[in-house]
Amino acid sequence: MPPQGLLALLADGKLPPDRDAVITMTERLRKDLAHMLQEHQAIVIELHKLIDAAKNENKPEFVHFAEKLKLHARTEEEVLYPAAILIGKYLKLKKD
Repeated sequence: MPPQGLLALLADGKLPPDRDAVITMTERLRKDLAHMLQEHQAIVIELHKLIDAAKNENKPEFVHFAEKLKLHARTEEEVLYPAAILIGKYLKLKKD
């Protein structure tokens, strides 16, 4: 997600030259977030099914894959998406 790539620049007190594009991107994310989280919930339900089937078939590599994918989704939900939205809000404040 490109906005997080700006964290070092922002922490250094600098602003990106394309901040309007970043703000647009983060606003889109903010507006779509509820839908994206619903999609994540549906994916996690299916991942639980995959885990159960993989355990029944003694396929630990698929259990590991599904668990990693669940962790990735959770990281997006709890860290990456909120951070991107905050970056957009910060850039909007800096425009004024």
